[in-house]
Amino acid sequence: MGYLFTSAMPDSDSKSHFEYARLFCSNAADRTCPLQSPAGVADGALNRGEQVDYGVARSASSETAGIREAVQCSVGQTEADHSSVAMLTLASKLKRDDGGKTGRASGASDSTHRVSIRDRLLTKEVAELEANLPSTCKASFPDEDKLHHFQLAVSPDEGYYQSGRFQFEIDVPEAYNMVPPKVRCLTRIWHPNITENGEICLSLLREHSIDGTGWAPTRTLKDVVWGLNSLFTDLLNFDDPLNIDAAEHHLRDKEDFRNKVQDYIKHYAR
Repeated sequence: MGYLFTSAMPDSDSKSHFEYARLFCSNAADRTCPLQSPAGVADGALNRGEQVDYGVARSASSETAGIREAVQCSVGQTEADHSSVAMLTLASKLKRDDGGKTGRASGASDSTHRVSIRDRLLTKEVAELEANLPSTCKASFPDEDKLHHFQLAVSPDEGYYQSGRFQFEIDVPEAYNMVPPKVRCLTRIWHPNITENGEICLSLLREHSIDGTGWAPTRTLKDVVWGLNSLFTDLLNFDDPLNIDAAEHHLRDKEDFRNKVQDYIKHYAR
């Protein structure tokens, strides 16, 4: 606490009454150091035999009262501001935490929902497939609890690929039936629509087709299996090949093409 009224009282012209009053407390915002009345300070100064200008003291008293009120309001406002900031910070944290939990729960729920839809569809479609499997095809499930992964063996009974046995791997993704199954040929083959690495060109397996022949949610596993089976007969397409070399080979020399197909069957498709 610093007193204004001392034996060396400054001239009233050199400082305003407001400045005198403000100096009564070295830290007005500190509530442990309340503003002291200028009049009270003046009385104390007289008791100590010091000179006091009561006119300045009275003027300073009114200034001090205003300052005290302003300081109290300022302190109160500061506390309110801190409280508001704390509440906003807490609310923001709770919102983030809740949002994160909701997002995780929603993500888990969506994933479970997709899987359950796929599995329900497959339970029905696999039964339908087994009842309508082409005579030249055989489906096998390595794990009976995983209907979304199975193999298909195709043994054509006519055409270029007769006497061969061609193995396909079929994986049904979680997003089925909004997206088609993933199919790969495991048997090396000389075919215009199947590469030697096992890639397959079959229109109904195209996820984004502009001609309407691609995949649609209305298609089923039965359509996929019948389509793969037809790649060796009706859907054998030399005009829109994936294996261009095989298509050109057929165009140049059909008999030599047949011989190469049989050679591949002998080495890879028995």
